[in-house]
Amino acid sequence: MAYSESAHRLKEMINKAIEDHQITREEYDLIISIATEDGHIDPQERALLSELQDMIENRMVRMVAK
Repeated sequence: MAYSESAHRLKEMINKAIEDHQITREEYDLIISIATEDGHIDPQERALLSELQDMIENRMVRMVAK
């Protein structure tokens, strides 16, 4: 199954957060905006968002101030 263009952009941003072990509120808001820009969240986007949320909750990725 091919990823949508927005899912690809989400994956890139989430991978950056994973590599940095941190994400700013602005980056998080942009990720949510990308996921919802076409009016729905497809299965790939949902999986990526879930993965990011799990990492934030488990403190593998920290929410930081800019």
